[in-house]
Amino acid sequence: MPREKNYNFLEHMVDAYIEARGKNLEEAFESAGMALVDTMVHIEKIDEKIEDYIKVNGWDLKSLLYNWLEDLLIKVTSEGRVYSSFNVKISKKNGNYELEAIGRGEDLDISKHEPKTEVKAVTYHMMEIKKSKKGVTLRFLLDL
Repeated sequence: MPREKNYNFLEHMVDAYIEARGKNLEEAFESAGMALVDTMVHIEKIDEKIEDYIKVNGWDLKSLLYNWLEDLLIKVTSEGRVYSSFNVKISKKNGNYELEAIGRGEDLDISKHEPKTEVKAVTYHMMEIKKSKKGVTLRFLLDL
């Protein structure tokens, strides 16, 4: 069952501009992953039948966010997997960031998940990562 949606879609002329939040970096990245999937299909219709291990790296947090979303986009579009929740762990090793996650979901079923929008690419354009006492806010743009 999907967790509470801790993200929203911001105004943008042609692309999907998303703000994802969390109490910490891991929760914000989980919310970003859910927002990406929810852009493409109806996330509330995804049953958690399988768990996939996902691992990405980045030289900084923006590249880590980009690589995370890009990897998820490939899993949906090329591998036919959709996820309704994630458990993310982020660590720093040898000056680089590493993200390890478990994605819970199922195989894409067009009739069940009712595709919404095709995401062509993840972009660095307008990407922001802000940390505050309230938590972490991520903003990113998906090319539709």
